[in-house]
Amino acid sequence: MRLLPLALGVPRRGSPRHLPYCSPAPLLLLLLGGCLGVSAAAAGSRRPNVVLLLADDQDEVLGGMYVPSALCCPSRASILTGKYPHNHHVVNNTLEGNCSSKSWQKIQEPDTFPAILRSMCGYQTFFAGKYLNEYGAPDAGGLAHVPLGWSYWYALEKNSKYYNYTLSINGKARKHGENYSVDYLTDVLANVSLDFLDYKSNSEPFFMMISTPAPHSPWTAAPQYQNTFQNVFAPRNKNFNIHGTNKHWLIRQAKTPMTNSSIQFLDNAFRKRWQTLLSVDDLVEKLVKRLEFSGELNDTYIFYTSDNGYHTGQFSLPIDKRQLYEFDIKVPLLVRGPGIKPNQTSKMLVANIDLGPTILDIAGYNLNKTQMDGMSFLPILKGASNLTWRSDVLVEYQGEGRNVTDPTCPSLSPGVSQCFPDCVCEDAYNNTYACVRTMSEMWNLQYCEFDDQEVFVEVYNLTADPHQINNIAKSIDPELLGKMNYRLMMLQSCSGPTCRTPGVFDPGYRFDPRLMFNNHGSVRTRRFSKHL
Repeated sequence: MRLLPLALGVPRRGSPRHLPYCSPAPLLLLLLGGCLGVSAAAAGSRRPNVVLLLADDQDEVLGGMYVPSALCCPSRASILTGKYPHNHHVVNNTLEGNCSSKSWQKIQEPDTFPAILRSMCGYQTFFAGKYLNEYGAPDAGGLAHVPLGWSYWYALEKNSKYYNYTLSINGKARKHGENYSVDYLTDVLANVSLDFLDYKSNSEPFFMMISTPAPHSPWTAAPQYQNTFQNVFAPRNKNFNIHGTNKHWLIRQAKTPMTNSSIQFLDNAFRKRWQTLLSVDDLVEKLVKRLEFSGELNDTYIFYTSDNGYHTGQFSLPIDKRQLYEFDIKVPLLVRGPGIKPNQTSKMLVANIDLGPTILDIAGYNLNKTQMDGMSFLPILKGASNLTWRSDVLVEYQGEGRNVTDPTCPSLSPGVSQCFPDCVCEDAYNNTYACVRTMSEMWNLQYCEFDDQEVFVEVYNLTADPHQINNIAKSIDPELLGKMNYRLMMLQSCSGPTCRTPGVFDPGYRFDPRLMFNNHGSVRTRRFSKHL
């Protein structure tokens, strides 16, 4: 997590101007959850403003935070609710998977952190951009549906686009075409955001959530940026274009080495993703300048993050997300605001379920009144010392695919989806897993179980193996394996405060290894529900 000013200045040549000049910048997910009394406000201590900038599919490169699911809709639902997927029940990007469904609208939307900011804290709330992937679907109320908690609503119908899309303007549909000067979505979001800052009430604090399409496909850059980064290629890290030995069958099925056409495709995609982010740079610059001009910048917290990561060639998977590895679950997080010293980096383990609680904490809300799974990391931002913090987070994903063989790829197992022409598939119905990601002074580990016939297990020591090449599940100490299995079971059934209890690697936690072993001394594992 980087703590720094979003500086106004000359960008470095050859890299996107936003954030710390990295290849799509790393993002971090956070959530938080009663407000300052009237007496405090009357005394002149107005609560700070908050801006949350959310990119789409921007992976972490230099360091960041974790997401509880490596897919757009479940991850965005976690940001809004402060809950793990097994508690908000959004499992994929479809209505059937609870993405913007009527059930989501009835049960979860009234308790999102923006709804609390508006109803309990008196914030003006503004949303612009991509909400959830199935927002606007006719079977879920169409574009007339405006979620509770939003004073101003400029939401994109369904998934990311750059041209030829429809927006819900406070419940009224407005179509856009393909004229760059009036229709390019990233610029439209910048303009409506500046309009809000010009015309909002000055008597109330505000919260803005601006959710850009970039760098999601179809990677349509603004005309002035379409020839940039011609010499940029996807990173050739140690896990690029190698076989995923000892990994889940979906990873093992990828063809290694990749074909030249696949490498050219992913390099071109990587380049175009950078190009689309240049317009996000422009949006950030305009926003910061306007806040500075109005004298509000020093009273405003600005968060920059993404919904999930993205891979380009790691373990010979051309492009996508959905996997359990760092490149798909770790995203950038950059924060500036009152009381935050610039140019700091925190190594504390934060997740996007912490964003809501953190923002509510900034607003002065009593987090004990929420049922959020996340924690406020405001004390971390303020530089608190001797802070008690978690040592692990949960990651969970429900694979998508039908339990039939793809006729174009008859040699592959049933249930695959998201397949490339050369039969490299990015998902499957049994690509369903749960992981506990652990970081402490002594440990940097990941333990994952798959819900398949093998109950396949992957374990990584990221201190020795940061690129997650060697699955050590069969060689790790059985007691350590038992601890991680036990913690995974606890997190999969947690809710609210129980999601924040000390982990088995916390110094204050006492572990009884007898809990993990039966009379024969084998590790007792648990196969989790397909429905999370």
